[in-house]
This record gives sequence, C-alpha cells and structure tokens, in this order.
Amino acid sequence: MASDIAIRRREPRLVGLEGSQATTAQAASARAPEEDRETEELDRRPTKSLTRRLLAINLVPLALFLLGVLYLDNYREGLVAQKIDSLIEHGEVIAGALGETVVAVGLEDTTQPPITHIMASQARSLVRRLVTTSGTRLRLFQVSGELIADSRQLIGAGGLVQREALPPPGEEGSFERWLRRIDRVALGITPMLQPYEAYRETPQQTAWDYPEITHALIGETGHALRDAGRDGLILTVAVPIRHYKQVQGALLLSSTLEDVESELRAVRSDILGLALMAFALTVLLSLYLAGTIARPVRNLAQAADAVRHGHGRAGTIPDYRRRGDEIGDLSRALIDMTHTLEQRMVAIEQFAADVAHEIKNPLSSLKSAIETIQRIEDPSRRAQLFGIAGEDLRRIDRLITDISDASRLDAELSRATSERVDVGLLLQALAEVIGATWGADGPALELGAGLEGEDLAGRYLVDGVEDRLVQVIRNLLANARSFSPPEGKVVIDCRRDGRTIEIMIADQGPGIPAGKEEAIFDRFYSDRPAGEKFGTHSGLGLSISKQIVTANGGTIRARNLGEDPARPDGACFTVRLPAARDS
Repeated sequence: MASDIAIRRREPRLVGLEGSQATTAQAASARAPEEDRETEELDRRPTKSLTRRLLAINLVPLALFLLGVLYLDNYREGLVAQKIDSLIEHGEVIAGALGETVVAVGLEDTTQPPITHIMASQARSLVRRLVTTSGTRLRLFQVSGELIADSRQLIGAGGLVQREALPPPGEEGSFERWLRRIDRVALGITPMLQPYEAYRETPQQTAWDYPEITHALIGETGHALRDAGRDGLILTVAVPIRHYKQVQGALLLSSTLEDVESELRAVRSDILGLALMAFALTVLLSLYLAGTIARPVRNLAQAADAVRHGHGRAGTIPDYRRRGDEIGDLSRALIDMTHTLEQRMVAIEQFAADVAHEIKNPLSSLKSAIETIQRIEDPSRRAQLFGIAGEDLRRIDRLITDISDASRLDAELSRATSERVDVGLLLQALAEVIGATWGADGPALELGAGLEGEDLAGRYLVDGVEDRLVQVIRNLLANARSFSPPEGKVVIDCRRDGRTIEIMIADQGPGIPAGKEEAIFDRFYSDRPAGEKFGTHSGLGLSISKQIVTANGGTIRARNLGEDPARPDGACFTVRLPAARDS
C-alpha cells in the first residue's frame, strides 16, 4: 500500500495498465528521501571497469602521437647540432692544415716584424684536394676580405671554371614550392611564421657578404642557416686560419641539410606508420566501444521509450546484468524499476477496484432505502429506513476517511525522519493508558515478562517513526480486544532476538481462520466476531499496520495459539523491527 499511492501519482503507463493517474508534487517529495539515499549508496560504490576502459581508449592513441611528435622534434635538433659540430671540427682541421702549409713569410726589413700572407695558388690546390670526397664546399678569404679559393672553381685550359650542381630541368612551379615548404615545415627544418634569411651569392664574393666570416676574421668561430630555395637550407660555418696565433684569413664551409632531411623523413615515415597503427587501433577500439556502450545504451533507451508509450513490459528491457559494469547496473535498475511499476500499477488497480466495491455496497443499500422511503407511508417503517440510510452514510464516511488516511500514509512515511525509539518504555506507557480506558467491561491488558523489571529503559531500542509505531500498537490492541471475550485478557510482550526487536500481542479470541494468516493483512479484509454490528470496521486497520511496519524496515506476522489447530486458544501478532545500530 505504501508504494502503491506514491506510484499512482507518478502516472506510469504500461501495457494493459492505461488508467490515467494524477501526478502531484507531494508524491515526488515523498519519494525524495528514498531516492537521495539510493543515490548516496550508488556514489559510494567503487568505479567499475567501464571507466578505466574509456580512459584507456582515449589516452593510449593520444599518448603515442605525442611521444612521436616530441621524439621527432628532439631528434631534429640533435641532428642539426651534430651537423654544426661536425662542420666546425672539419673546418678547424682544414684551417690548421692551411695555416701550416699555405702561409708564406717574408722579411723585407730585418728591423720590422715578418710579413705573412696566404699563397693563393697553393691554397686553391690544397682546398680542392681536401674536399674531393667530403661533399662540403670550402671558400678561403684573405684578411682583406678577398675570396682567394673556392672548392667549386677549377683551373682549366680556358681559365677559371665554376663547378656547380644544377637543379632538375624545368622551372619550379608555385605548387611545388609550397609542397616543399610544407614538407620542411613538417620536418621542423623551416619555421612556418619566421622563415630563414635567403641565401645569395654575388658574382664577386667578399668576406663582408657573410656575417659569420666577419666574426672569423677577428678570431671567432661562427655559423648560420639560410634558405637556398630549391636546394633547401644551407649551413655555413666560418673558421679562422691562424699562423702562430695570428689570423691570416677565414675558411667558410657550407653544406646543405639534405642528409638531415633524409634522416628526418625516414623517422617521419616511421611515425606515420605508428600514427596509422594508432588510427586503426582507435577505429577498432571505437567499434568495440560502440558495441559495448553505445549499442546497449541505445537498446535500453528504445526499450524504456517503448515502456513509456505503453508498448512494453519489464521483460522487454534488455538484460545486461552479467556485464558487471555501469551498463549492467543500468539494465538491472531499469528492469527492477519497470517490474516494480507493473506491480504497483496492478496494486493500484486492485486498490481502486476494492474501493469501488466497498463503497458500492453501502451506496446500493442507501439507494434502495431512499427509493423505498418514497413508496412507504408507515411512519415506523420510514423511521427504520431513515436509520438504515444514516448507517450507510456513516459507513461511507468512515470508508472515505480510512481510505484517505491510507492514501496519505505513504507520503507521510517518506517525509518522516526516523528517530531513536525506546519500544519498552513506549509499550509500558501505552499499556497503562489503554488499560485505563478499557475499563472493567472488557478483557484485561497485561504486560509480559519481557516488559517487567526496573532496567527496562534502553533495553529495546529501534530507529523509526514513533507516532506511526504507536498507531500500529493501538490497531493491534484494538483488534485483540474486539476478538477477546470480556473475561479474557490481552498480553503485550517484547523481547530481543539478536539484531531484531520482537513485539508480541496475544488475545484469547477464536483465532485466525485456517489459511487466512496472510489474507487478514489485505485491504478491506474483514472477518469480525459473531454478534458485532455490521459495517463498524473498514478492514484497513491491519493493512495500514503492515504498511507502517514495512516502511520502518520490519515485518508483521499472525499465528494461532494452542496445540489444536481446530480449536486455537487465541491469536498472536508478532511485529519484528531492526534493533538500533548502536544498541
């Protein structure tokens, strides 16, 4: 009953259960504390494998890509630095050899320091021999800035010959230039926003065309990177030529970064291969993700939508509970929710049918009495019919009042806050008050052995709603009194069984009909003692008591007393409530 009323106000729609019910804010607020407790329990649950799976799927490919990019950038810087160090070392070796072999010393005046100069012809011959297989271009400049030797220049029959590698035939289009630029930007060789200075050679080269040579002529080693267009980047290194620590000239070594670019292209190919593998892995994992998450969620959503429109039942919700992750939890929750909705809707329809049946009987009697009054002129008969009509009206009023109380009970129990209740003291106080009101014209009310003694306080503690527990005890005592003979007695007792507090209320009445131990807690069930006036009970007392006990986490049972089932010595109602946690 407790759950029936709350669900009736949430207006679910299921197959065969299209009865429209009004949704109210009161029902929503009545379920709020229970929903908050369930949410807190879910929040405290450990993270399942689905979260770790999502993190791994998204982070692994990204980590592989980032590692590849960082590796390429560091590798490029290392290759360029290695190239610079190699050219500097090579240049220093050649400069040392030139300083020892091609510098001439002359004495025009013995009183003056000796005159030194680089012998051009010997220098050109030596420069050509030194770079025959190295692939590096050498240029030798005098202190005055004049170019005196170039490894690309040969002396032939016709004089000086310039040797230079030519670009491929045909002019380079703008599209090809952009492709080459993009390729070098991707390799990190050429910056995108700040390009290198263009490399230019004048017909009459001098040392002043290259700032690094200017530094070399004052004894400092320098280097520079310049953009040579189709030839790529040109790395130049200037090294001073000394003779007895005196700078005689400067040696300029220049080389392309083709070997560096080739190495970077090879590494980039490896990274692209890794990227393709990562992409394929991401696609496969995405398909797996779609199969394990997206598709089940879509199936659950479609099933829930079918239930919402009244075209599905609990059995139509896909069962993923064996997965053991969040999808399984969602499937379990939807199945349980739909199953509970079906049960509650069936209970609501049964309740509505029971209410209609219970009200229909006094209404039919009232209708018959009113119709008969109009045709009878005998005052005594008319007074009797008026009395019947009045009883029917009072019965209808009592039914409506009890039904209204039962309908509000679920919301009130949901909003109520549990508190510590000392059941022993509560039963003792109720026995004194109710026993005094019963008087001497009915059965006596006695306390059992479990409620005797001076140390009763704190012996039986439960967490619950005290007012509602009092209502349960009053209902059971009133029920026991109505069935007990006037000379009989009603015994109320309490005991502790482990983590459970048991409240027993026994009477000496005729007992419970065989097989009706559970049915007596149904709504509108009534099996009153012989001779009792009809219609004085609505049949909701025990049903309401069970609803209250269940809401407090307990159970209520009924059984007959005595050894002979055919002739019981009375009935005993047992209420079992969880003991307080720290008691």
